[in-house]
Amino acid sequence: MAAADPTALAARCAVVTGAARGIGLAIAEQLARDGLQVLATDRDGNVAQAEAERLQAQGLNVRAAVLDVQDRAAVAALFATLPVIDVVVNNAGIASSMLPFRELDAAQLRAMLGVNLMGSFIVAQEAVRRMPQGGRVVQIASRGYLGGAGAAHYVASKAAVVGMVRAMAIELRWRGITVNAVAPGMVDTRMLEGFTPEMRRALEQREPAGAAASPQTIAHAVSFLASPQAAQCTGQVLFVDGGKSVGMPPL
Repeated sequence: MAAADPTALAARCAVVTGAARGIGLAIAEQLARDGLQVLATDRDGNVAQAEAERLQAQGLNVRAAVLDVQDRAAVAALFATLPVIDVVVNNAGIASSMLPFRELDAAQLRAMLGVNLMGSFIVAQEAVRRMPQGGRVVQIASRGYLGGAGAAHYVASKAAVVGMVRAMAIELRWRGITVNAVAPGMVDTRMLEGFTPEMRRALEQREPAGAAASPQTIAHAVSFLASPQAAQCTGQVLFVDGGKSVGMPPL
């Protein structure tokens, strides 16, 4: 796939990772509707390109590029084709089957940290180096970082992302760059496809809204944090989970 055209991405530019499907795709579309020029990246270049062309047909300024967020050289090379990066949204991430802590091995932990933490670190660091005053960094965390059984490696990776957000926010506020996280609850994406209908219904019954959120709901939260109106918000975690993160009512 050809590199992004620098002249086409000359105004306010947003980079969204993991943008071929689900939450990332919804974010890329929403930011484009907000008037940003969006570079949607994903390891699955064919799907990303097809979705970008679909959005272009609607008059939206979205382009696609293949990117593995763990490959620093590839990230730096792609970002070097952009005149500026005003917004970066680190959405690329993985989850895996639930396993008790005692059954996890080091390879599973390394794989989770490699994408969810190191990938976010590399992309954010390379983007910030090219980010002007007033830039925006939005990391996609998870309500799961608060803890949960059967997912210690996932919880650890997302908790680390939140810690990194806070540290980055302290350092970058002097440049007017805000750094925040959105922490979704249960969202209707491909990650739910591994559950049986019975398991999904059981999970949805535990959600305050009674159902999984749509990816567009998460995109609207990102839209605010990426906007000029969010200049006074930094180092924060915005939960989009129907209130489950504040506790469940008694049975």
